Amino acid sequence: MFIDSHAHLTSDSLFEDADEILKRAKKFNVFKIVNICTDLKTLERGIELSKKYPWIYNAGSTTPHDVTKEGELYFSHFRDAAKKGLLVAVGETGLDYYYEHSPKELQKELFIRYIELAVECNLPLIIHCRDAFDDFFDIIDKHYPKKQAGVLHCFTGTLEDAQKLIERKWFISFSGIITFKRSQELRQVAKWVPLENLLIETDSPYLAPQSKRGKVNEPAFISETAEMIAKVKELSLNEVVEHASRNTQKLFKLYK
Repeated sequence: MFIDSHAHLTSDSLFEDADEILKRAKKFNVFKIVNICTDLKTLERGIELSKKYPWIYNAGSTTPHDVTKEGELYFSHFRDAAKKGLLVAVGETGLDYYYEHSPKELQKELFIRYIELAVECNLPLIIHCRDAFDDFFDIIDKHYPKKQAGVLHCFTGTLEDAQKLIERKWFISFSGIITFKRSQELRQVAKWVPLENLLIETDSPYLAPQSKRGKVNEPAFISETAEMIAKVKELSLNEVVEHASRNTQKLFKLYK
């Protein structure tokens, strides 16, 4: 029984077909999904979707890519949703210096504000971080309580980055990238990451696994990522999925 810890079900690419996508997800043993909302439209869609499907849970924030255009515009909406108990996490927030669609200082400013919101509402963080780990660690060490967990989603960092996360008792989530032919180093990181810190995601509609490359990704495709993790760890698929699902439920408190 899989939990997709990170999917954009209410994005324009998936939302119109959400009923069929969720039907297929159930068919392939996905029994809970954390839906990531990144603006007001996807947030409103997410709230309605979770009313129809109680096994869909919402998280939300502006992404680091979009804080220039949308940071001030939507922060209050995510704050209100968090305070009303409509979110199980704050994110995906963080830093992206690879594309740097938004200035670094503005990314850091909004990241800190979302951290403060997570702390205020006692919610975990879902982090997007690319080519920005030094600033990321510096900010969370200063602003995020050590006792409060978070997850680095769609992890593509180094083994050293992973080790620093585990030292802070964070979770690491792997996506379909781990199945790509060029991802040998990432597979070695996955081999090392303790089962107690492991999450699995699709990041739908992005990053379809190797056998589905070129297709729109969806939660029903999650098993290929889990199978690759099990292979590199030399464990059974059931053991990997059991730990990842338990970790996801623990982090986001998905017990209803």
